[in-house]
Amino acid sequence: MNDFWLCFFPMFVAVDAVGILPLFMHLTEGFDPGAVRRIIVQSMVTALAVALVFLAVGQWIFHYLGITVADFLIAGGILLFTISVIDVITVEKRVAQVDPGSLGAVPIGVPLIVGPAVLTTIFVLVGEYGVAPTVAATVVNIAVAGAVFWLAGPIHRALGRSGSRALSKLAGILLAAIAVMMVRKGIVMIWPGNAAGP
Repeated sequence: MNDFWLCFFPMFVAVDAVGILPLFMHLTEGFDPGAVRRIIVQSMVTALAVALVFLAVGQWIFHYLGITVADFLIAGGILLFTISVIDVITVEKRVAQVDPGSLGAVPIGVPLIVGPAVLTTIFVLVGEYGVAPTVAATVVNIAVAGAVFWLAGPIHRALGRSGSRALSKLAGILLAAIAVMMVRKGIVMIWPGNAAGP
């Protein structure tokens, strides 16, 4: 259970459901409740499918290429840090015009729910804590994102536009801190003498 929570919180920050809530509301503005519900279900199914398939294929590719957990910790940490900095300094997340029929799949499911930050986090967590807690944390966080979207109206009214942006920026700062931690762990793992243990 402890491993689950160690996976849950980094994944929660990477998904950033509250941060993408204003964009979700903008994209679904004017849609009837039934259509919004279909979009939410489509986004969750798409996000989960992409995350799990990418996890399975990615692990095989990593083994084939000889990429270690330490390699990915460092590379993933740098990538996550870059993503978090962009999120913090950017006024709002942008998205191109989309087809309403595929709105739940693209861009809400991918790349808003499951994007580079989530995929990178998944790979790192699998190496650190194993497949089962990582998959469980991913599924729960995608469900949380769906619940946040389901309650989009009341949540947005309670937080307001400024509140949603503030929480998104805070999530970005936390993601940056997690990225630094990942790089630090990766360097420690490859540092001469550490492979043999204490």
